[in-house]
Amino acid sequence: MALRFIGIDPETGQQGSPTVWVHEQRRELVFQSWTADEELEAECAEFVVPGHAPGIPVGEAVIRFPLRMVPLLREACDVAERLGL
Repeated sequence: MALRFIGIDPETGQQGSPTVWVHEQRRELVFQSWTADEELEAECAEFVVPGHAPGIPVGEAVIRFPLRMVPLLREACDVAERLGL
């Protein structure tokens, strides 16, 4: 299977499910999490990065990930590195 499950937010219980996977064929980290509210999305869209157009491009989204999941993000990065992705 190309999609390797890393973990789910242990504090969500049956409500919500921020999740991390590594997709081996696509060579990507995959996240499911909460979408940003309008205020946060606007703040991100206004952020200026030299050499990049402002705004959020079509096909991209701003998501929020709880900081308590940092260990799972590290694990996903470690898995990707071990797989040579």
